[in-house]
Amino acid sequence: MSNIPADLRYAKSHEWIRPAVDGTAVVGITDYAQSSLGDITFVQLPKVGATFAAGATFGVVESVKAASDLYAPAAFTVLETNGSLDAAPETLNKDPYGEAWMLKVRVTGELPVGLLDAAGYAQQLG
Repeated sequence: MSNIPADLRYAKSHEWIRPAVDGTAVVGITDYAQSSLGDITFVQLPKVGATFAAGATFGVVESVKAASDLYAPAAFTVLETNGSLDAAPETLNKDPYGEAWMLKVRVTGELPVGLLDAAGYAQQLG
């Protein structure tokens, strides 16, 4: 069973978002996503200042198995990217909810209604 922290909200496309009370949030991919991809070899993230609508493609993760688009779990503006993933993309395989966060963002508006809590995400995974 995948690790599914209770303090996050989950997109059906396997990204997570950790909202803060000040309107910022941290975004990454789930343990299930990194496990399904296998050994991650490359991560392409957007530039600071880029804006995305909920559901828009914001980057790419490549592994020995496949390349997978990353989708915005909410509308946001990028405040910071995790530059350490350039040199060590395999960190996503080890710590997808901690050290391997992808983006720090300012959420635009409310979080989408379709985001799942931990129980809902676990149910989606079966």
